[in-house]
Amino acid sequence: MQHDYTTRVIWTGNRGTGTRSYRGYDRTWNIAAKGKPVVACSNDPLLGGDPTKMNPEDLLISALSACHMLWYLHFAAEAGVVVLGYEDVPLAVGETGAGGAGRFLSCELRPQILLAAGADLVEAEAIHHRIHQVCYIALSVNFPISIRANFTVTSA
Repeated sequence: MQHDYTTRVIWTGNRGTGTRSYRGYDRTWNIAAKGKPVVACSNDPLLGGDPTKMNPEDLLISALSACHMLWYLHFAAEAGVVVLGYEDVPLAVGETGAGGAGRFLSCELRPQILLAAGADLVEAEAIHHRIHQVCYIALSVNFPISIRANFTVTSA
């Protein structure tokens, strides 16, 4: 089954003279989707972007992490593993080559997961290894993704 996804990407960096000169415009834009808040973006701060705004690299690793989290919660619910909290701080490693072309080399998801008392930790860990077979984003990227989960179990 095929699905369509669409957003609007609107460049906001015209300072009045467009791209007349390389340094004469900002690398900023908004992402808009019908019925959703606008997300203000910029390019990577390493390239002179605004560090207070999301950049494409932030968006990609956030999407990867969120997709993993949603599937984790789904599989946990099915397996009877009660998740009470989930927070991830993914770490992606990239490189920039000759001419400025860049790419991700890898991404490590590092979720901190709070489980209810009595949770099966073996099952809780095993769930992670099934997700890359179904996660839309993980199946769409061409770099390795690893998982280093940390579990905390509440006391009874």
